[in-house]
Amino acid sequence: MENQNSSDPRAEGLKLQANEAFKANKYAQAIDLYSQAIELNGENAVYWANRALAHSKLEEYGSAIQDASKAIEIDPRYSKGYYRRGAAYLAMGKFKEALKDFQQVKKLCPNNPDASEKLKECEKAVMKLKFEEAIAVPESERRSVADSIDYHSMGTVPNSSSLSTQAAVASVAVAIVAAVVVLVGTAAAAVVLMLLVCLGAYWWGYGGGLFSRSSDVDLDVEPQYSGARIEGDVVTLDFVKKMIEDFKNQKCLHKRYAFQIVLQIREMLRALPSLVDINVPHGKHFTVCGDVHGQFYDLLNIFELTGLPSEENPYLFNGDFVDRGSFSVEVILTLFAFKCMSPSAIYLARGNHESKSMNKIYGFEGEVRSKLSEVFVELFAEVFCCLPLAHVINGKIFVVHGGLFSVDGVKLSDIRSIDRFCEPPEEGLMCELLWSDPQPLPGRGPSKRGVGLSFGGDVTKKFLQENNLDLVVRSHEVKDEGYEIEHDGKLITVFSAPNYCDQMGNKGAFIRFEAPEMKPNIVTFSAVPHPDVKPMAYANNFLRMFS
Repeated sequence: MENQNSSDPRAEGLKLQANEAFKANKYAQAIDLYSQAIELNGENAVYWANRALAHSKLEEYGSAIQDASKAIEIDPRYSKGYYRRGAAYLAMGKFKEALKDFQQVKKLCPNNPDASEKLKECEKAVMKLKFEEAIAVPESERRSVADSIDYHSMGTVPNSSSLSTQAAVASVAVAIVAAVVVLVGTAAAAVVLMLLVCLGAYWWGYGGGLFSRSSDVDLDVEPQYSGARIEGDVVTLDFVKKMIEDFKNQKCLHKRYAFQIVLQIREMLRALPSLVDINVPHGKHFTVCGDVHGQFYDLLNIFELTGLPSEENPYLFNGDFVDRGSFSVEVILTLFAFKCMSPSAIYLARGNHESKSMNKIYGFEGEVRSKLSEVFVELFAEVFCCLPLAHVINGKIFVVHGGLFSVDGVKLSDIRSIDRFCEPPEEGLMCELLWSDPQPLPGRGPSKRGVGLSFGGDVTKKFLQENNLDLVVRSHEVKDEGYEIEHDGKLITVFSAPNYCDQMGNKGAFIRFEAPEMKPNIVTFSAVPHPDVKPMAYANNFLRMFS
């Protein structure tokens, strides 16, 4: 039942306009209209909860949690407040917090089957998380999955590392626990979980029994395989073109060659610093692209518009190659293959979605399991930790996925010295490089995403002055025109996934710089058709329930 405290006709009219904007996928406009309604009547829980949902659609989960919490404060029995806050927590991977909210939804709506279903799924997600935490191997004891793979060898290679074994066991355990949840209840499930953890600890501790034997990945190239092949150790342009053509026709690359590409790129990326300097010679050009998010056919359209990567036509792809779009494997293998073919033809930066926590929720992990194998899940996670965090072009243009910092005085040397070979932390320079966003007001503010921060034009100006730079180029945010120029022209956001998630209706963009002037020339483009595979097709089942 919707809360209608202190109804104001003008506020109600704005709410109706906002609802229409929301239905048209104009979420920023909807937020503005809900905000106007809130200014007229800040004691209506519906306005806050509706604005929370619009924030979630723009991936502004921090703001969504704040608005939903305000709705709950106004009306503690307003179930949609808990529901929308729980959904935002879920999107951030905060399953335990989400569970508390969905338990409250179930308490308020005991006969609602939708609430019961979502609570049950959330309980399973939390049980799985607890099990994975219980069996996790300390980082210092973890073996690199890459060490167990030799793509030169024919036959099979071990699909092994402590993590892949754990994932397989965790899947079985979670299935058992889920069954007990359904049949008996969560209390009995907790007992079963503890028994499984004890058994797992015993088996791991003594290295025997079922878990000492690993499954295999077959690297034999079958006689009937007609796809792209790498001859020897060299990735050639002919191979990349053939692979792209196969991908366009929804054919898979043989695992042997996928291993070769990913292992080669791992060695290349490990040798790079956290901040990479790029030199564009006099008379040459350079292209910077933003988020691609698994939209393979739009990536190919970029290459159609401005040419394939080469030493004469170099690119920088500024993070978030994967997740949400359902052709992320094709995107990442294509970008990695070009890098293997010619390291100076393409540069790659880490985005916030090149991380285990995001990949687990937003589709890349599931897609990799479906198209390749479990061992590739671990291998990609390792490689993503090797990606550089930022680039400087010709000593003047700072390119980073997210944004700037919570403190003044950060120098380029500080970024170069970051130990990036890890999953992104929840605070600090590395976190802020991947997650932060610009804001129109000066100074700094809380992040609308709930991670990182928002920073104003004065922060941008000071960072540029202190580091003798001219411009910040960043990505990370969908923009209606594919780009936005902010902070008195000192910061440009570029986003290269048009009609994001098949629903936003935005254009994509890329930026072309020509030396020596290095003035940004922004090119926009529209989405192209793709096969009928929906975005988020491989995403976490629980998250798909809310999309």
